[in-house]
Amino acid sequence: MKISIHSDFKLNGKSFSTVELIGEANYLVKQGTFFEKGIGHFLLEWLNDEENIFLQTSGSTGIPKKIYVSKSAMEASAKATGEFFNLKPGNTALLCLSAEYIAGKMMLVRAMVLGLSLDYVEPNSNPLDGNTSNYDFLALVPLQVAASIPFLNRIKYLIIGGAKLNVQLIQQLEDVSTAIYETYGMTETVSHIALKRLGEPYFTLLPSIEISLDNRGCLVIHAPSLHTEPIVTNDIVDLVSANQFKLKGRVDNIINSGGIKIYPEALEEQLSAFISRRFFFTSEPNAILGEQLILIIEGDAFEVPASFFAKFSKFQLPKKIYFISDFVETPTKKINRALTKALLKR
Repeated sequence: MKISIHSDFKLNGKSFSTVELIGEANYLVKQGTFFEKGIGHFLLEWLNDEENIFLQTSGSTGIPKKIYVSKSAMEASAKATGEFFNLKPGNTALLCLSAEYIAGKMMLVRAMVLGLSLDYVEPNSNPLDGNTSNYDFLALVPLQVAASIPFLNRIKYLIIGGAKLNVQLIQQLEDVSTAIYETYGMTETVSHIALKRLGEPYFTLLPSIEISLDNRGCLVIHAPSLHTEPIVTNDIVDLVSANQFKLKGRVDNIINSGGIKIYPEALEEQLSAFISRRFFFTSEPNAILGEQLILIIEGDAFEVPASFFAKFSKFQLPKKIYFISDFVETPTKKINRALTKALLKR
């Protein structure tokens, strides 16, 4: 596939022809840091004659696996994001996510396709510290957002993905002038297919995306420009309109305790107003209920006040609370609930 680089594209302030960009990519692979090597490897893959790009999924639609997505799908995704945010050639952006994964790869693709001036810095928890530049577009994970609050007023549009924002962090962002959006998407959809402005209840689809529900009440994504077949997710949603939905939780996380269905994500959103550590609700076997609700918190044990659960119904109260020093994470730094829960048996 013949790839063209937008004439306004810049990387760390420098313009490149296709040949020059290949040379820069080779230099990064040979001489760069680990992060820069990832950028170089992806650029070489993007600029070769192959039709597809190799990606590793995170498990959003099932067991993590290796897939190939077309470069044309990645271009279509970049253009849809550009249309949503009205990004223009010459607009500025910052890459501070690993180019090993889809979020980082797509920042590079958006810049090359839309003609953005893209800076990059080594991914860390506070990527804006010491950087005095203003940016039109930025993608962060919640950990980075929490540390970057003093600097966010220099960002026009911010998208946040990788994990759900907790109530405490949302409250801290209320006075930030930046237009902040939570994203919904996965590797299979070539990054996000829907966005939700901070404070709004519903996700809104990007252009050319359609959705439906399967017989489990899970979201099915129809995006011919991104994927030839419908993408069946494990995410339970309420369809609000043809282009909006409300995310309720994952079908594989639902707990059936004594015939009562419990959505852990809904409880976690409420409890996040009181607990700043990482935690999650899950279940363990119970002879009477079948499953009983439990709460697992990361870090040292402490007495959890009953007031934290004041708005919970009696069915939503955890029967036990466990503490684990360090949660098990996925390669993209999300909590691996199954493996973390398995630590309780040791």
